Amino acid sequence: MTPPLPTTPDAGHNGNHAARVLAHRRRTTVVQWIRRTHGWFGLWGAVLGLLFGFSGIWLNHRNVLKLPQAQERTRAQLALPDPVPDTPEAMSQWLQGALRMSGPPNSSRIEPAKPVAWADKSDKSAPALTQPAHWVFNFGGPNETVQADYWQGNRSVGVNTTHNGFVATLTSMHKGGGMPLAWILLVDTLAGSLIFLSISGVALWMLTHRRRRVGLALFGASLAAMLATAFSAL
Repeated sequence: MTPPLPTTPDAGHNGNHAARVLAHRRRTTVVQWIRRTHGWFGLWGAVLGLLFGFSGIWLNHRNVLKLPQAQERTRAQLALPDPVPDTPEAMSQWLQGALRMSGPPNSSRIEPAKPVAWADKSDKSAPALTQPAHWVFNFGGPNETVQADYWQGNRSVGVNTTHNGFVATLTSMHKGGGMPLAWILLVDTLAGSLIFLSISGVALWMLTHRRRRVGLALFGASLAAMLATAFSAL
């Protein structure tokens, strides 16, 4: 009786198995990297996330719930020197010294002189009415803001000072009011972290959960609700 021939391994089967093992290893490596990076990004933005989350809730409901912001406002008139600064640059430099500010204005609004909108244009013989130039300078930081309001030709500048409490200071930091460039760049890193956390969170769900349709349905419902709310407000 002839003995049975020895069987040889199925080369195709072994090749498919090796490919599946390699794909599984790559998938595991990608998941580990995303999970690790997700954690580091979350740790970086944790403190700023708490600040922006608290102040964001306060800002979102401040009008409906009448939430106080503990602000104290004062108004005053500041006499101008003789001669009066005749350019916005000269005025901002003088205001910085007169108001004892540590730096130049955070922002300014310069409106040139222009014809008034309510002038009677039907009467050609009437003299043209012109609104004088209007200069507004904003100083200060999140805890205190100072706005200087000047109409060209006046002998004084209106100064509005706002002292913020703790919550109002947080909301000013949230909006970036009076904050330096370093703070704005730091908040930009938080915004970038939130974008990465959103993308990596979706990627982790898709790579580690078998019920992908449930995740896609939840993501789609969230996206649809956001778009519907946004377009309904337009």
